[in-house]
Amino acid sequence: MIRKFSPPWWARNPHIQTILPVITKVDRPALTRQRLELSDGDFIDLDWLDAPKKTAAILVIIHGLEGSSDSHYVRRLLASCANQSLSAVVHHHRSCSGETNRKARSYHSGDTQDLQQSLSWIKNRYPDSPILAVGYSLGGNVLTKYLGEYSAASLIDRAVIISAPLLLSACAKRLERGFSKVYQSYLIKKLQLKTKEKINNPQLTKEMPISLAQITQIGTFYEFDHRVTAPLHGFSSVDDYYHKASGLRFLKNIVKPTLVIHAADDPFMNEEVIPSAKLCSNKVTYELHARGGHVGFIDGGTPLKPRYYLEQRILHFLTT
Repeated sequence: MIRKFSPPWWARNPHIQTILPVITKVDRPALTRQRLELSDGDFIDLDWLDAPKKTAAILVIIHGLEGSSDSHYVRRLLASCANQSLSAVVHHHRSCSGETNRKARSYHSGDTQDLQQSLSWIKNRYPDSPILAVGYSLGGNVLTKYLGEYSAASLIDRAVIISAPLLLSACAKRLERGFSKVYQSYLIKKLQLKTKEKINNPQLTKEMPISLAQITQIGTFYEFDHRVTAPLHGFSSVDDYYHKASGLRFLKNIVKPTLVIHAADDPFMNEEVIPSAKLCSNKVTYELHARGGHVGFIDGGTPLKPRYYLEQRILHFLTT
């Protein structure tokens, strides 16, 4: 029996829900890193929790923007998987595992090609193991798009999507308002550092669509996606990127059991990401909470040691 989500009195603010998990990280189980060479000559890293057992399920974890296996939500889920003896692997987006990728291109909110390569490798290596998946934030949007794009051909058997920015244009605008600008500024600085590293790489300089002087002037996601993400990844414009990469329109094509969880007070998005019933296939279970922040969902404990709703909900949906 799973708990219903109900935040304690001290965690009803969306920013507490969003920030407190970052500063109260749990310990992470030991992981084994594997490098996966991609078809275009680049690489991504997979972090494994235990070797998969024959025919046993494998949980693929897809992190959010500038996340990794060290992200607070990934740490907690890995710890829960270890407690339940469930094999898990973290799919890192390009250059998110601690080493910059080789190509000028990086990753983006609609990049399903790299995920498909990871899943194909896992399925070829462990053909009798069901593949489960959970995607957080940007990774949740990638997972949504993948499930709808591949539909019946998806290699994933069951999935959970957490705090996904399913309409990218609306989320970019939301992050330009109020306290949400703090989150935008923090993430933009991380993206700027990685972009500068590539501009300074003599082998990549000419392929970069922006100069060092220009990258330092960028202050919003819209500007970054306009000047960097869209041209680097083959989109004609930022609006073309936002339209093609947003997961919202792919929900109706999902044929594998999928749980989508959002909080109405998420400071990274607004009500435009909330799908109507007609946008969801009958395989999508949509769960909207009034509170929970962005990848927060604290439902008990104390401010120094919060208890979370997500892990028990995720594993209950995926394994029962």
